[in-house]
Amino acid sequence: MNEKGIVFDIKELAVFDGPGLRVTVFFKGCPLRCQWCHNPEGISFKPQLMASPNGCLHCGKCDAVCPSLNHCTACGKCVTVCPRGLRRVAGTTYTAEVLAEKLLRNADYLKANDGGFTFSGGEPTAQPAFLLALLKWLRGNHRAIETSGYCNPSIFKQILAEVELVMMDLKAIDTEIHRKYTGVDNDLILENLQQLKASGVPFIIRIPVIPGVNDHPDNMAQTAVLLTDCPSLIRVELLPYHVTAGAKYSMVGLDYKPNFDVIAEPNLSTHEFEKRGVICQVI
Repeated sequence: MNEKGIVFDIKELAVFDGPGLRVTVFFKGCPLRCQWCHNPEGISFKPQLMASPNGCLHCGKCDAVCPSLNHCTACGKCVTVCPRGLRRVAGTTYTAEVLAEKLLRNADYLKANDGGFTFSGGEPTAQPAFLLALLKWLRGNHRAIETSGYCNPSIFKQILAEVELVMMDLKAIDTEIHRKYTGVDNDLILENLQQLKASGVPFIIRIPVIPGVNDHPDNMAQTAVLLTDCPSLIRVELLPYHVTAGAKYSMVGLDYKPNFDVIAEPNLSTHEFEKRGVICQVI
């Protein structure tokens, strides 16, 4: 139970990642390449330097301490010398025991506010041994995951046995559309959705609504059919695409070039869900 893993952020007093007040842990690494991803620092499984160009004085202090100017190793030496604090390393390695001890310092306060712990990413199931070890250390608290559902079904089954809530993305039901915009097909995701529905674990479905990609009535209708008559489904949440999604890409040395119209307004109709009796709301 003392597996090692890497996280890129720990957000305290979160209010949108499950019930009550929560601490959300963001796991590093994701097997998907969603074109609208708003956490590019969570894609790679390795630590990365994040450097904001806004406000840079071009003082040269970072270059002066860098041991490898042409190949960043995320050593963090430049972080401490930046006079404006524009640099940080995204990615910290923990053992499950050490991270659990850190999280449990807030456990009583979170319980008093009907909250708990949420594991997000990146993709938390992509570090399964670390995630499962953490979940076991945190038994007795409310534990939730935010996941794409893209993982080995046997691992997903083990995770379902350890959590009180699942928040699962459904990007697109059509396999080709899913592969085009996320880099993977959705066979595993749909298989794990069926497993989730049968498990009885309370769950929320989240749909990032991307203009011209998955906001058409056919996709919403197919999704609604999959979620009809699911007693443990709490609700469906529609998350509208926001044009600021690409703001952090340059900070980790990536280009943001999505293959869809980023300024178009997505269709946020809840009609296809409501006519099937599925609770749906725009977040």
